[in-house]
Amino acid sequence: MKKTGAQILCESLLREGVEVIFGISGGTVIPLYDAFSEYPRIRRVLVRHEQAAAHAAAGYARVMHRAGVCVATSGPGATNLVTGIADAYMDSTPMVVITGQVASHFIGKDAFQECDITGITLPIIKHNYLVRNAKDISRIVKEAFHIAQTGRPGPVLIDLPKDVQTELAEFEYPDSVHLPGYRPVTEPDPAQVANVAGLLNRAERPVIIAGRGVIISRAFEELRELAETIQAPVVHTLLGLGSLPPQHRLDLGMLGMHGQVAANLAVQNADLVLAVGTRLGDRATMRTGDFAPRAIVVHIDIDPAEIGKNVAPFASVVGDAKAVLSRLKSLVTSVERPEWLAQVRDWRAAHPLLPATRSSRLSARTVIRQVCRTADEHTVLITGVGQHQMFAAQEYASPRLNGFVSSGGLGTMGFELPAALGVQMACPNDDVWVIAGDGGFQMTLQELSTAVQERLPIKIAVISNGYLGMVRQWQDLFQKRNYVDVALHAPDFVKLADAYGIPAVRVEREEDVAPAIERARTHPGLFLIDFVVDPEENIFPMVAPGESLDCMLQAPDMVATTAA
Repeated sequence: MKKTGAQILCESLLREGVEVIFGISGGTVIPLYDAFSEYPRIRRVLVRHEQAAAHAAAGYARVMHRAGVCVATSGPGATNLVTGIADAYMDSTPMVVITGQVASHFIGKDAFQECDITGITLPIIKHNYLVRNAKDISRIVKEAFHIAQTGRPGPVLIDLPKDVQTELAEFEYPDSVHLPGYRPVTEPDPAQVANVAGLLNRAERPVIIAGRGVIISRAFEELRELAETIQAPVVHTLLGLGSLPPQHRLDLGMLGMHGQVAANLAVQNADLVLAVGTRLGDRATMRTGDFAPRAIVVHIDIDPAEIGKNVAPFASVVGDAKAVLSRLKSLVTSVERPEWLAQVRDWRAAHPLLPATRSSRLSARTVIRQVCRTADEHTVLITGVGQHQMFAAQEYASPRLNGFVSSGGLGTMGFELPAALGVQMACPNDDVWVIAGDGGFQMTLQELSTAVQERLPIKIAVISNGYLGMVRQWQDLFQKRNYVDVALHAPDFVKLADAYGIPAVRVEREEDVAPAIERARTHPGLFLIDFVVDPEENIFPMVAPGESLDCMLQAPDMVATTAA
């Protein structure tokens, strides 16, 4: 029996196990949305802006470990997805993006709401398709999900002209894909693994850097077992947080520009650094010429293009993190390293995170620390980008594996609330906490309406300091306090929440922080807390741009010195 292209797309999505789609309808996807009404098993979430659809799909993908799906119409609908697509690409998030396109005979004629979205997204997408015939849709959907979810994950776009959606064709879903040019390496070369095992066995001061690749491959047990076998401290990139519980005795937290002092010092004094599933980007390594100067660097990644891109390794293994770590575990020797671990413990004790601000105002760190400490194995924390993100990364204390969701590589302000839509839909029985800055929150706060409409019980902590905080901090420390275009007017967030029908409170005193968090936590639905905090609190430690990883500002008004 023949089906329309739109029906074939819906049938194909069902075959891929798609349960929810985030998007906004429009002229070129009306046939698709008409077909959606025949497929109630696919839940549709009507967001208020297409960028939010992409972030919501990414949030869903991050906790479900499978591709999220978003839909938009042609022209501005498609271009509004671009930031979310780029964010997913940078953070290796699997996503299938479906865009409508003008009818085939209008392509190239500057028709109403026409744009070359496949061309626009070419640098920020794993692969994309412009569909020309309805008979190709099922094959393309099968390939798109395969490409998005295998190897190094990423977004794949399907651009679907309006006439192709209404064209009739026979529906037959393929059992497999045939992509001769796409052969991601997952199983590592045994010789490479043996070589790395030998290096680990000879090391005296090893450190493991756990990146997002550990989480993507769900190599949680393999990471823990390897670290315990070789007694190596584990540090994390921002998106590697949640690959080992912070309570583990070998966990040192995040490294990098705003990393823990002990984590940075461990890397800088190691004789071997095992980097797993990370691009070793600039915010983690800082001045690459002085990164881990005493160490042999060993790099493990599923993407061969990442090996040596930022830091030249002494040895490397291309393969899935879970497979590589599993094989390493069977080849390394179990050892004790009392002196090395004692040194790491001393660094950690000597350099705790600062508990206070330089004023009597409520501290953002105090607020975020209390939010983080309420997080248990049933809690997912989601942040935007800026000072609050770094406070949350430093204070992250949840025992939940893969319980920290944030925008890493692209650093997208406004990521937090729409991503939480996807996370909460993926984890309906878990607590989902959003930690947002008052700047980033205003970029996507319209999605409060989506959360209300979908009855999602998200808890929102807005950190209101009246500034674009991270930019102000840089202007404070490096531009002689020349504050330019960072002072921020914001609405009354409590009244705004009330306008959406969301209960909310404002907190300005430290003694009110814990009761407000508890009230939000126990409330059965959406809840917002507006925390009014010190406007000029800075986030420390901090490695200044252009400095080495161990040259850290550790306190306000402190001159950067190499910690010891």
